[in-house]
Amino acid sequence: MSDTKSTTTRAPDAPHPLRWAALGLLGLAQLMLILDITVVAIALPHMGAELDLSRAALTWVVSGYALTFGSLMLLGGRAADLFGAKRVVLAGLAVFTVASLAAGLATGAPLLLGARIAQGVGAAMLSPAALSVVVRLFDGDERNRALGIWSALGGGGAALGVLLGGLITAGPGWAWVFFVNVPVGLVVLVSLARILPSLPRAATGSLDVPGAALVAAATGALIYALIRAGDHGWLDTVTVILVAFSAATYAAFAAWQRRAAAPLMDLRLLDRRPMVAGTFVIAVTTTLMVGAFFLGSFYLQNHQGHGALTTGVLFLPVALVTMAAATAAGRVIGRLGARLLAAVALAVAAAGFLVPVLLAGTAAMVTGVSVAAAGLGALFVVAAATALSSVAPHEAGVASGIVSTFHEFGASVGAAVVSSAAAASIAVRTGAQAAPGFDDAFLLATGVAALSAVIALWLIPSKNE
Repeated sequence: MSDTKSTTTRAPDAPHPLRWAALGLLGLAQLMLILDITVVAIALPHMGAELDLSRAALTWVVSGYALTFGSLMLLGGRAADLFGAKRVVLAGLAVFTVASLAAGLATGAPLLLGARIAQGVGAAMLSPAALSVVVRLFDGDERNRALGIWSALGGGGAALGVLLGGLITAGPGWAWVFFVNVPVGLVVLVSLARILPSLPRAATGSLDVPGAALVAAATGALIYALIRAGDHGWLDTVTVILVAFSAATYAAFAAWQRRAAAPLMDLRLLDRRPMVAGTFVIAVTTTLMVGAFFLGSFYLQNHQGHGALTTGVLFLPVALVTMAAATAAGRVIGRLGARLLAAVALAVAAAGFLVPVLLAGTAAMVTGVSVAAAGLGALFVVAAATALSSVAPHEAGVASGIVSTFHEFGASVGAAVVSSAAAASIAVRTGAQAAPGFDDAFLLATGVAALSAVIALWLIPSKNE
């Protein structure tokens, strides 16, 4: 009742007095979701040894979570608009917390992967609803500052997850990368229930379950194809069929959205150049970042022979640089413009990923990924600010869901692609023969970043457009 009273008694255009406290709690909740994409990266070799997981199963530990997270994100955004963002935030956080407990208790692949999928369901409810609240609570310059903080948590959280994964795996064990979510989740859940303001529902209608199923089927087929390519080749018949099926299913989703009574996605949003540009940037950014963490974990532990704790500490510069770059980008994007900032950031990322290809060893890998992180951290801000620049308050839930969908889509693709590109090297425990696959994967990341810089210059609107 107190939330409702504070919302209704203030002036209609006055900023909510609890907006910064709400941002802090929502940011912490979002940080947990982002951490859970990468916090398992350091623990993967240990999970594989203890639970006897194959390379494909290890990849699904990362991609299964990101796939479910991304596939259901649009449904979560729509649910936030229909049922109220606060209600969906709390429900999603509760599901995520319980699923984290189940993942930590897993004794084999079935329970672990099932729990990771359940975590993805909770995250898909929580993340777009939380971002919708942020967009609706802040406006003007304050919104840019809030998005800068939000992006710093997201970008830095991805890197910080690798550091924490090393500390936890070397300490109480890999299961605690999941158990740690339980007490944090409960505290945040209780706090959000007390402080999060109740915002009016932004839409009426029903949930588009068929649309969500089509997105999940299309994305699942694509990720399975990318993982399968590591063992059977990129031109394998089944792999090609899966990619074709994925493309056809995405087309069917688009057709369904045009005829559905309550479509999951307003395709007219994708007619807006800023939205297309922002979703492109966020997908590329998370593809590169999660791919780098996945590669780095196996490279440092299996190829260079470092322990989990040492590997986590070695990623500390990556975490700090990512967060610093995102924070700085939030301050300068208004002056430089998104187009120039994106092109420069992607060029920096390409240069960083090239370092481990040209120079071997731990120092070269850590230095290169840290340089790349400077570019990637800035790109998180570019993506959010660009995509949401043309969004009205009543579109906030769906638009946030679209942005977050492409964020997780990039994460699942990144893990799958680099796993396949470096498949032989990941399978080799130690030795020089492990290097070529890692070189190929980092070279692929370099090419993707460089090509994306050119596309960004063409796609992102200038400051005067």
